Amino acid sequence: MSYLPEDRAAEMRQLFFDSSQELLEALNEDALRLERDPSNLEAVRNIRRIVHTLKGDSGTCGFKELQDLAHEVEDALQPEIVTSHTAAISQLVLLVADVFTALIKAYHDQSQLPSTTELRERVHGILSKSQTISTPQVQPKSTARFAWSEYERLGITRMRAGGQQVFNIALQFDSQCAMPAAALQLVYNVLQHYGEIVAVRPERPEDVKPSTIVELAFATTRAPDWVATRCRIPAVVAQVTVEPCNAATVASAGAFPGSGNPISSADSVSPVIVVEEIPRSAADAPSATPASDPAPGSPLRVDSQRIDDVLNLVGELIIGKSMLQQTVIEIGARLGKDPLRNRLSDVMAFQSRVLNDLQRSVMKIRMVPVEQLFRRFPRIVRDVAQHRGKQVALVASGQDTELDKSILDTMAEPLTHLLRNAVDHGIESPDERIRAGKPPQGSIRLNAYHQGNQMVLEVSDDGRGVDTAKVLARAIERGLAKPEEIKRFKESDIHQFLFQPGFSTAEQVTEISGRGVGLDVVQAVLNRLKGTVSIENRPGQGTTFFLRVPLTLAIIKALMFQVENHLYAVPLGVVVEIARMSETDVHRVDQSEVVHLRDSVLTLLRLGFRPIDPAMPRKLFVIVINMAGQKFGLAVDRLVGEEELVIKALDDHMVSTELVSGASILGDGTVVLILNLPAVVERLLQLPAAGPTRNPFVQMLRSSGGTGRGVHA
Repeated sequence: MSYLPEDRAAEMRQLFFDSSQELLEALNEDALRLERDPSNLEAVRNIRRIVHTLKGDSGTCGFKELQDLAHEVEDALQPEIVTSHTAAISQLVLLVADVFTALIKAYHDQSQLPSTTELRERVHGILSKSQTISTPQVQPKSTARFAWSEYERLGITRMRAGGQQVFNIALQFDSQCAMPAAALQLVYNVLQHYGEIVAVRPERPEDVKPSTIVELAFATTRAPDWVATRCRIPAVVAQVTVEPCNAATVASAGAFPGSGNPISSADSVSPVIVVEEIPRSAADAPSATPASDPAPGSPLRVDSQRIDDVLNLVGELIIGKSMLQQTVIEIGARLGKDPLRNRLSDVMAFQSRVLNDLQRSVMKIRMVPVEQLFRRFPRIVRDVAQHRGKQVALVASGQDTELDKSILDTMAEPLTHLLRNAVDHGIESPDERIRAGKPPQGSIRLNAYHQGNQMVLEVSDDGRGVDTAKVLARAIERGLAKPEEIKRFKESDIHQFLFQPGFSTAEQVTEISGRGVGLDVVQAVLNRLKGTVSIENRPGQGTTFFLRVPLTLAIIKALMFQVENHLYAVPLGVVVEIARMSETDVHRVDQSEVVHLRDSVLTLLRLGFRPIDPAMPRKLFVIVINMAGQKFGLAVDRLVGEEELVIKALDDHMVSTELVSGASILGDGTVVLILNLPAVVERLLQLPAAGPTRNPFVQMLRSSGGTGRGVHA
C-alpha cells in the first residue's frame, strides 16, 4: 500500500510508468545480450539492478503483485544460481520482461492483472534445482564496533525519548567499488528520506575504503527489516546488518554526564556485531552517483503537454512577427526614407533573430534520438525469427539522429510491421539461404538520417526480395489490375499494390502474416504524418523500405500558390521542382492528362478549372511532387512563394474533409489551407479528365467549409 497523499501518489505512479518503460527496454536488451553470451556478467549485473529498482519503485507505488514477483525473481538471479543455469536464466529474464510489461500496463489501464503463474513456476523450478548446488565459499566475516561519543550518545537518547527507534547499522561496500565515498553518499540519500542519521564512522567520506566497515546510528519509525532492505543496494553494498541500539548499548561506552553511575571496565567495551554478507556477483560494480549531486546536463522529465504549450505560444509569436513585418512594409511605403523607418527595421531584425533562436531552442526540446525507438526492436526481431525457425541479426545505425517526440512515438507501429514482414517474408530459412550461396544467418538493417528538412528511416534486408510476378498475379486475382494493363506498369506501380488494404502474397495465414494487415498500416501512418514510403527491390538480394517523415509537425516550410483566387500550401519537402508550361503541352492518354517533362511523362492533376478551348495559349505552373516514389504534376494558377508556416489544427466544424491537414495565418491575416497531398492525389486520380469541365476540387473544399472567409488572397 502507499503511504503518500493521493495527489502525490498519482504523481509517483505516473513517474513510475514513464521510467519503467526505459527499464523494461534495458531489461530486454540485457536479456538478449545474455542469450548471445551466457558468460556476460555485466548483463547479469544490469538485470539484477533493474529488477531491484522495479521492486523498490513498485512497492513505493503500492503495486504489491509486481513487488512480490520482482522479489522472487531476485532470488533466482543470485550469482551462484546464474552461473549454473545460464541458458535457463536468459529465457527467464525474457519472460520476466514480458510479464512485467503486462503487469505495468494493467496497473496503468486499471484493468485485471495478468496471470503470473508461468513465471513463478519457472522461478521456483530454477530455485529447486539450485538447492543441490554446493554452497559457495563464504568470505571471512567482518566485525563492527559502535563506540559512539558522549555527544552522539546524547543524541541517540534524545531520539529514543522522542518515540523513534534507533538502529546501529554496519555496512561494507563492494570490494570492486571504485568510489566508496560516492557509495556512502548514496546510502545517505536513501536513509535521510525516512529518518535521521545521528552518528557515523568514519566521519569523513574520504576515509571510506572498500574494505572499511561503515557504522551508523539511524533514528526512524520504520522496522529493522525495512531499513535493512533499503540499505541493500545491489553492486554497491556487499554486507549489511541492522541491530537495535538499546539502552545497554548506549551506556556501554561510559556514563552520561550527571548520571552519577560509574561503570566497570568490562562495561566500557562495545559489543561485537557480526555482519552478514549479501551474495554478490564478482562482476558487480557501482554505477550509481549521489542523487544530491547530479552530473551536469542530467535529464529533466517534463510533461510533453507543457512543451506543446510553449511551442504553441512560440507559434503565436511567429504569427505576430509576420504581422509586424507586414506593418513595417506598409509604414516604409508611407514614410519613405524617414530615420524612424530605419530604426523600426533594426528593431524588427533584432526581434526576428531572437524569435528564430527561441523557436529553434523550443523545437530542440521536442527532438529526441531515435535510439529510444530502436531499442524495442531487437526483441521483436528475435521473437519472430525464433517463431519462424530463422536466424536473423538486426543491425541499427544512426541512433543519435533526432526526431520530434510525437512523430517518433507514431513511427513505432509502421516500423514494427516492416521488421516483422522482413523476418517473415524477406529473410529465407537457413537451408534456403545456404542453397542460394548466402550465410545461414540473415541480416536486417535499420538506419536513420536527416535529408533536408526530413528524416529518412531505412529498413533493409538481405533476403529474397519482392516477387513482382507474384504480386501482379495476386493483384489481377483480386481485381486490382487488368491483364492488359500489366505491360504499362513500372516496378514502382507494382509495389503500390503491396500497400492496398488486405493485400498479401502469403500462401497461408499465420500468427505473424497472411491477413493483409501491415503495409497498408504503414501507408496510412505515413500519410497522416505527411510523409512518404517507397521501396527499392533487388530480386534475390533483398528489399529496402524508405520512410520519409518531416522532422516536426508544428512548423513547416511550405510552398504557397493560388487556385481560382484561393490560397493553398503544400509541404516543401515533397516538391521536386516547378515548371512553367502552356496548355498546348498537355496531352491525354487513356482518359488522363499528362505532360512531358524532359525524359519523363507525368500525370497532371488540376486543382482548378480546365479551359474551354485547350488550344488557347494559357500559361500554367506545374508543381512536380513526389508521392510514395511516384511523381505527379499539380497544375496551379499562380505561385506565391515559400513561407515558414505554423500549423494550426482545424476541427470538423470548420473543415470536415480529409483534403486539408491544417491551416496557418499569414502576416496580413490571410488564412492559408495546407493540403493533405496523399488524399488530394488519390481523389484527383479518380476524377475524369475528358471534356472541358470545371474541376470539382475547389467545390469539394467549399462544400466542406474549406474556402471560407479570409482565405481569399
